[in-house]
Amino acid sequence: MSSYLLGERLNLLGKLGCALSVLGSTVLVIHSPEEQEVTTLEDMTSKLKDPGFIVYISILFVCCLVLIFFLSPRFGQTNILIYLAVCSLLGAFSVSSVKGLGIAVKGLLTGLPVYQHPLPWILIPILIISVVTQVNYLNKSLDTFNTSLVFPIYYVLFTTVVITTSLILFKEWVSMSPFDGVGAVCGFLIIILGVFMLHAFNNLDISLKSLQQQFKTFAPVTEESKEDTIAETTKAKTKKEDKITLIDNMETENSGGIPKVFVIYT
Repeated sequence: MSSYLLGERLNLLGKLGCALSVLGSTVLVIHSPEEQEVTTLEDMTSKLKDPGFIVYISILFVCCLVLIFFLSPRFGQTNILIYLAVCSLLGAFSVSSVKGLGIAVKGLLTGLPVYQHPLPWILIPILIISVVTQVNYLNKSLDTFNTSLVFPIYYVLFTTVVITTSLILFKEWVSMSPFDGVGAVCGFLIIILGVFMLHAFNNLDISLKSLQQQFKTFAPVTEESKEDTIAETTKAKTKKEDKITLIDNMETENSGGIPKVFVIYT
């Protein structure tokens, strides 16, 4: 869309990488396990208090701090993955908060006193801070880099982080079959290949028209083309010899000091 609406350019390998990224994300979503049903704030609280999820979310939080305060000021203007990594990692906080607040809103509509539970009041500021920070760094990325590169990479990274967070939070990997596990791994590898092609070859001037020209250049030479080439070479050589003979005749006739007029018959 940005190539047509904003006039930004994406080469052939970039378009192929974009298609592979979307395909890999689709395969990953298809083979991801079904989400466990969590209906009460107590169940959501117990999920959030799980030691495995606490370790996972703590690692993401530390990575976000490193990206924001150390890597972003130094490499944010040159590396597209810095800003987008911040947005994607914060997606784990925003999606988890939305899940908990969704349960709270559902309970509030059914008449439950959810406002007395501390979890919604903890998740609201987390959601606001994470969403505001995501929008801020996404705007920085859009202002700095090509839109055709930003959205596919952001989509892939965000989808990967969200699915990983869901697997750890709800322990969905326990119910995965071997077929779904292999499909999810294949989808993730396709995503990596697509992002690599999109990011590594974005500066190359490769298009379908240029490839067709290259194929024409290396096309096999037929007998007819050989004969045409020989005829054109012979004709050009004959014209060159006629010009040299004409110049020699002019020098010979003018050597006597008396200019002469001559006529060329064709």
